Amino acid sequence: MPDQVTGTSNPRTHEPYIPASQSLPEITGKAIVLGILLSAVLAGANAYLGLKVGLTVSASIPAAVISMAILRMFREHNILENNIVQTAASAGESLAAGVIFTLPALILLRHWVGFPFLPTMGIALCGGILGVLFTIPLRRALIIEADLRFPEGVATAEVLKAGATGGSGAKLIAFGGVAAALLKLSQTGFKIAESSLHGAVTAGRSIFGIGTDLSPALLGVGYIVGPRVGSLVLAGGAISWLVAIPIYLAVTDPATVAGIVDGADGYGAAQAIWSARIRFMGVGAMVVGGVWALVSLLGAVRDGVRSSVQALRASRAAGGGPEIPRTERDMPINLVAVGTVSLAVPILAVFVLVIDRTALGITPGLYWIVLALGTVFALLAGFLFASVAGYMAGLVGSSNNPISGVTIATILTISLILYMLLGLQIDFTISGPQALSAAATAILVGAVVACAAAIAGDNMQDLKAGRIVGATPRRQQIMQVIGVVAAALVIAPILGLLYEAYGLGGVLPREGMDPNEMLQAPQATLMASVADGVFSQNLPWAMIGIGALVAASVIALDQLLKARGSSLRVPVLAVAVGIYLPIELEVPIFVGGVVAWLVSQSVRRGVGDEGDVEKANHRGLLFASGLITGEALVGILLAIPFAAAQSTDVLSLAPDGFGPIASWIGAAAAVGFTCWLYRISVRSSG
Repeated sequence: MPDQVTGTSNPRTHEPYIPASQSLPEITGKAIVLGILLSAVLAGANAYLGLKVGLTVSASIPAAVISMAILRMFREHNILENNIVQTAASAGESLAAGVIFTLPALILLRHWVGFPFLPTMGIALCGGILGVLFTIPLRRALIIEADLRFPEGVATAEVLKAGATGGSGAKLIAFGGVAAALLKLSQTGFKIAESSLHGAVTAGRSIFGIGTDLSPALLGVGYIVGPRVGSLVLAGGAISWLVAIPIYLAVTDPATVAGIVDGADGYGAAQAIWSARIRFMGVGAMVVGGVWALVSLLGAVRDGVRSSVQALRASRAAGGGPEIPRTERDMPINLVAVGTVSLAVPILAVFVLVIDRTALGITPGLYWIVLALGTVFALLAGFLFASVAGYMAGLVGSSNNPISGVTIATILTISLILYMLLGLQIDFTISGPQALSAAATAILVGAVVACAAAIAGDNMQDLKAGRIVGATPRRQQIMQVIGVVAAALVIAPILGLLYEAYGLGGVLPREGMDPNEMLQAPQATLMASVADGVFSQNLPWAMIGIGALVAASVIALDQLLKARGSSLRVPVLAVAVGIYLPIELEVPIFVGGVVAWLVSQSVRRGVGDEGDVEKANHRGLLFASGLITGEALVGILLAIPFAAAQSTDVLSLAPDGFGPIASWIGAAAAVGFTCWLYRISVRSSG
């Protein structure tokens, strides 16, 4: 029999599902093994998704469902054990986000020719553990005192509670996963279905480009983030592709345009202009958005530090006091200080291993100053941005967490500091190998911060779920570290495999590879562009400035809506991400959000109450999670034969001239998945 009780929880009084007075097995042998395996698998899946589209989603819910399905095979299992497994698994997923947003930039800067195991693992491990340590004082400040929503944490807790009494969520994930996997295999492997459609309209010298990816994973992403975020992302894309690109082509000297497009026309020309110029509007918008997030959350960061100090004093004075309830026991708070200082040593060691003093062209003394500065900056910025990420996760969820914004702010800041510091010795003539090496230094610092922030945001969701179900925070924090270690050990081989099979961000590891199959790595490309642009002094500051003005306008609009008490809000980072991403990635995300809206409207029209709407959205969320997981896992598996054969056509079954038919098949499949997602969500039976 399952080792648990049937509990209840009241979200208003915060009474846990399993009371503090009852102790159930949490960290068990099977939970550790399953948590490690799921952490590794989900880290790989999210790495693929993030490199493909620049967006990642929280894996807490699918991890919880998979955990329940597997642990059900054992005679003894309970809800807290399930919660421990998803805690470790989602740590792997979030760590992958921090890594793939930054370290691939070293490939794009030609600083690395692959992903060396030790430095990649070291950055991921140190940054991830910092993120876990920083959530210890933040848990009380943000979950208990601030009482934020943490939407995905609440949803995960509801999934866990439903699983305690039985459910069919695993089937929905399995159906979606298998179907998406088959389509991905047909698109990328067999080449019998097209993976994207695009076209353009020319008016004078202007080009209006539009396209859509036919990926079910992106449809699932859109369903999860919802109609508001999906619409704002597409609005940002419209600013770039339907406004900025046509205007740029109309007002720019034709010779300059010709040098950029290099003979391309139609959609290809629009894509070239976007890549070389317009996407830097997104850089400006994301920097302003990230700074705005920091300014908005200074109070929360201050409260987090204050709570940390108070908790440390209380823990030292509690020797003869009352016993702390099980559901309030964190890892010792002084471990944060000791662990943070201790991690400075391996971080510094990785910097020494990767950063070449000769390439920087500086004296040994200045070299060690640069390394020490980077290490200290990574630790300080890591805590600051972990606080921001945790707070934002409480507001909008970890899937919408502005990791990109805070990472850009980190890289831009450290790049400018390093530029000033290095310029004092080399007369501000940083160029060539010096510029690339300096940019790589900034990327490494940003990678530590990105991993810490990504882990912090996701772990706060897990700790919120744990508070609702009655978990022991200290045991969750231990499993978070275990999940980080598991993901850190596998992330370098996975990234190396994906790079060898597909190529990343415009860099192909060998000749003859299909550039259409390349993983765009949009966030890493952005990080590389920002860091290199500072040192090479070739950033298109005009475009960055325009993007900053657009972001400022969006912030002003959002504040006006807030002052008027409007339920409609316009978060600037969602628009900024849309400005930066290719529009063909944004269309299916928007469609997925529209499906989520249609589901809610349909259930309400059927005289359903909010509980029915919640159930419908939950079914759709599970199916959407399956779409993401299935496509991502097949993408990783296909990388094996692609890398072995050094060709993405090794499994192709498409005959010559099959392109038009493949386009129709791909389009029909995309429509079919859209309808299927809707039907799965609105059906009355679970």
